[in-house]
Amino acid sequence: MPKINHFEINADDPLRAKSFYENVFKWKIEKWEGPLEYWLISAGDEDEPGINGGLQKRENKEDAITNYITVKSVDDIIKKIEENGGKIIKPKSPIPRVGYYAIFKDTEGNRLDLMEEDESAK
Repeated sequence: MPKINHFEINADDPLRAKSFYENVFKWKIEKWEGPLEYWLISAGDEDEPGINGGLQKRENKEDAITNYITVKSVDDIIKKIEENGGKIIKPKSPIPRVGYYAIFKDTEGNRLDLMEEDESAK
């Protein structure tokens, strides 16, 4: 069953935000070695409940915290979202070496992202 497995914090100044979260919550935040400017957040020990996340530079002023739902097929879920009254904000797009994602709004206007893991994505 799909579930939220990753959160993303958008920041005007990612290094300032990194310092804030490291100092306040003692999260471990490290620069990702992929093709995008992105930091991976380890929000606690692996044996603790909860999920890990990421930190990135805010692209749009309305960008807030984003939650990702892992699915087997972004294409299949997009179809179900549209059939059930949701709206696709960003169609299926690749994240190189990670997978595919899409952004949607549910029937209440909440924004969520889908993630299909596929290391061969280009």
